[in-house]
Amino acid sequence: MSQSCSIKKCIRTSRGLCDCCQQNLCLQHLNEHNASLISQLNPLTDEINALGDRLKTLSIHKAIADSREKLEQWREDCYKKIDCFFEQKCQELDHLIDEKVGKQREELKRIQLKITELINTQETTRQDIDLLTSTIRELERNMNNIEEACFTVDTRPLLIDDTHVSIGRTTDHELDQSTLWSVCRTIASPKGSFASLSSNDRHLLKHQEPNLCLFDREMNIVKQTLWSYGTIHDMCWSSILDRFIVLGKNNIYLINENTMSIDNVQRIEGRNWGSCTCSDIVLFASIIERASSIMEFTLVPAIELIKEWKYPHTCTNDEFITDIVYNNGHLALIVMNKPEKSVLIDLRNAKTLSRIWTFQPDIRWVQNKIFRCCSLTCNEWLMVDYETGRLLQITKDGKIKKTIKYHPAPYRAILFGLNKLAASTMTDVRLHAIQ
Repeated sequence: MSQSCSIKKCIRTSRGLCDCCQQNLCLQHLNEHNASLISQLNPLTDEINALGDRLKTLSIHKAIADSREKLEQWREDCYKKIDCFFEQKCQELDHLIDEKVGKQREELKRIQLKITELINTQETTRQDIDLLTSTIRELERNMNNIEEACFTVDTRPLLIDDTHVSIGRTTDHELDQSTLWSVCRTIASPKGSFASLSSNDRHLLKHQEPNLCLFDREMNIVKQTLWSYGTIHDMCWSSILDRFIVLGKNNIYLINENTMSIDNVQRIEGRNWGSCTCSDIVLFASIIERASSIMEFTLVPAIELIKEWKYPHTCTNDEFITDIVYNNGHLALIVMNKPEKSVLIDLRNAKTLSRIWTFQPDIRWVQNKIFRCCSLTCNEWLMVDYETGRLLQITKDGKIKKTIKYHPAPYRAILFGLNKLAASTMTDVRLHAIQ
């Protein structure tokens, strides 16, 4: 039996079932329905043509300008390191020659003085003459050896493989701290260990009493050296120096990642370092005292103080800075107010120290400890709240995004790579996988 068209008020007989809407339609409405679908192709055609035109004018060089700039900076840094190493070896060679020539110069001077003394006294013996003659012949042979000497210089080719530069897609999504409870590794902290953490793409630096230790991405100790320089207040990584920077009470130390050698490069008297952080070319270090100041150092060609930011540009007279973290042209300051027992995170412009935003969490501190923070991807921040045992994820515009309970209470945290977070407590360090 024939069916009527499903379109309201249409009395014509159905000619077919429409696959799109599953309705029985007459021939006229089938044609209209088909025409309607075809008409929707025209805007899609316009859109694809517009995207084609955009692709023709797309500037690839502009899109990858920042990445090329990083590669160029890496190349320049490598050239500088090679030049520096070359100059060092030339100085070693010059020193070797000067040392040999210097000994002969001293011997020559001694002989001259002896001869002058004998002439002035008008008294000598055959034994004196023979001894001087023998010494002069010996000096002559030594000088001949120096002139004819050949120094062995062994060199090896400089090998560069793909591990020196890795190219991948930028992490353009914000980290989801809700997955933080996934613990990859936990390492115990011996009694007397300092809680500070620092990392680069390869290693994490941590004090494990009595040593300063480098951990790999699986939290295995790969290198260590005895630390005998007292309290560690903070540490950070400098890419341009290719060194870790460690703050003692009054001193700044450089740690060589390859040799674990420790060099003292700066000292201040009568004031205590509090925290440090690095941009590409500048070291920022804060003084932990009321009305804290921030000192700004150049890193190359030498670590030298270029500016000291003081109260009231840094904080009020009743406040002190406990942490300073650089990321993407910004400085995040953790500021504690002693009379009010309040804590806030202040985002500043790294060049002018002008305030961008301030976030004050619901924290009232009572313990005699300091608060810390670290940077996350997408210009977000993580504030470590040891008072109530929490990690506070803060958006790039200074709003609370997530609050994560953490037990035992966290002291420090740092992003290790793009998808791992290391957090230190009183008893251990935990490595978390995050997304």
